[in-house]
Amino acid sequence: MKTYKNAELSPEEITKLLKRPKIDFTSIFQTVQPILDAVEKYGDEAIKKYTREFDGVNLDSVIINPNEVEVTLEEEVKEAIDVAFKNISRFHQAQFPKPLEVETMPGVRCMKVARPIERVGLYVPGGTAILPSTAMMLAIPAMIAGCTTKVMATPPRKDGTVAPEIIYIAQKAEVDQVLLAGGAQAVAAMAFGTESVSKVDKIFGPGNQYVTAAKMILQNSEAQIAIDMPAGPSEVLVIADALANPTFVAADLLSQAEHGKDSQVVLVATPGFDMEGLNAELESQLDKLPRKQIAAGALENSYSLIVDSLDAAFDFSNQYAPEHLIVNVKDAESFTEKITNAGSVFLGALTPESVGDYASGTNHTLPTYGYARMYSGVNLAAFQKSMTMQSLSEEGLKNIGPAVEKLADLEELQAHKNAVSLRLKNIEH
Repeated sequence: MKTYKNAELSPEEITKLLKRPKIDFTSIFQTVQPILDAVEKYGDEAIKKYTREFDGVNLDSVIINPNEVEVTLEEEVKEAIDVAFKNISRFHQAQFPKPLEVETMPGVRCMKVARPIERVGLYVPGGTAILPSTAMMLAIPAMIAGCTTKVMATPPRKDGTVAPEIIYIAQKAEVDQVLLAGGAQAVAAMAFGTESVSKVDKIFGPGNQYVTAAKMILQNSEAQIAIDMPAGPSEVLVIADALANPTFVAADLLSQAEHGKDSQVVLVATPGFDMEGLNAELESQLDKLPRKQIAAGALENSYSLIVDSLDAAFDFSNQYAPEHLIVNVKDAESFTEKITNAGSVFLGALTPESVGDYASGTNHTLPTYGYARMYSGVNLAAFQKSMTMQSLSEEGLKNIGPAVEKLADLEELQAHKNAVSLRLKNIEH
């Protein structure tokens, strides 16, 4: 990791640091579009073709019913999943919005109610590792929200099956279908629907650049779907003061670096932080990682920044808008008001980002690539939409009617005015 000093950088150099490694979306869109077109046209056969081509797996059927699969898990694995499942459920259950009703003037009642998005697609990446944590982060809030159709897509293993951990979670979260596919073809299958795959209204979940591109294209297509958020490679920013343990900081940086070579990890440190100790720890811990080459590649995209104060650290962090923000400083919770842009925040020396990835209860499906400036991470509300309602009594119509008539006159919309005037005349008689 390169190290920079904030005081020695020009505004232009700071702006350059804030940018992520560039993604060539034009090229990726050109690669993805033919896949989307093929799935829309050929359905299941296209999914089988791409699964054979990209994953080396021949499928008889592109979907399975998770409830028809017998699952055997080690007891310790099952217990770990159950702990995480319970905590994630508890946190998301608490997010249910309370019904809202306001009498804006006598006799005029306005209400806001929440309803589940009926059909949702849940993308769970596979490839280099299985991700039961992502399966929980998506399927649990979908279940709690009351979504009636839940399709989970995940790449099959070489024998055409799905990891038992994923199936176990799908069963617990009442998932209806598991689609045996990954990549752009899986996103397309859920967006358009096929002979076997139920069409969905919104697609959730992280993925590689091709998955992200497919989601972005399809949300602007005739498929008429929404997506949770645009998202790029995983990232973390750590703010560390002079008291921060370099062993912990190194571990936190590497925990994101091992996701992929295109991940980025950033350290923003105040004077007194042990940079020499950090570099020694990075080297020592990196050498012991099974995914050493991946993490090392990510570190090449990464850097440390020395700033003069914690105010400067939080200012830089808010401009960067990280997916994960770790605040490893004294009295970390006293600084929460300074944080305006971040996907998920981890406060204090004893709060590693890993707990949010797996089991604390918060959701780990988060905006990356700076999108935390305007997007939230996945939460219960992401699986719901809200509706407003209103109800008028005679008193209410008499109170509000004249204002509506006048405004309709100003906009020269006579029928709008009539809808009120005719009712008022009827009341008077």
